[in-house]
Amino acid sequence: MYKEIQALCTRSAFYLRERRSVSLAREFARTTLADWDLKLRTDDIVLCVSELATNALLHGAPPGRGYRLWLSLGAADGPLRVEVHDSGDGEPYATEATVGAECESGRGLLLVEALADRWGVGERVPGKIVWCEFRCADGRYGSP
Repeated sequence: MYKEIQALCTRSAFYLRERRSVSLAREFARTTLADWDLKLRTDDIVLCVSELATNALLHGAPPGRGYRLWLSLGAADGPLRVEVHDSGDGEPYATEATVGAECESGRGLLLVEALADRWGVGERVPGKIVWCEFRCADGRYGSP
């Protein structure tokens, strides 16, 4: 289920469908977290940004298009939310059944599922929003 949260701080960046966009998204996330003075779980958040950006690059952004990364910090001790918006079809899912032991890819959403406190997929026209959230220090997610 996708829910809007009231954000205290929000930053976004748009990336073209090109290989270097994933490293730029990681750099954007690290800089934003540092600017917001968020030190807890930075590596987990940046890894999730990397996985979601990679999925958008490989599966979500059609040729000639791109994807948008949103980072928002919820008001009133709400969550840190990562969103990746793309215009591609399909609904991503995390399942070990699709990943063999010798496979070199296919584990991105499994990592997001393991590291983030919540994750999901929301609709957008065209495409989808894949998001994940990380609790703040007091453990709340913000507005229901």
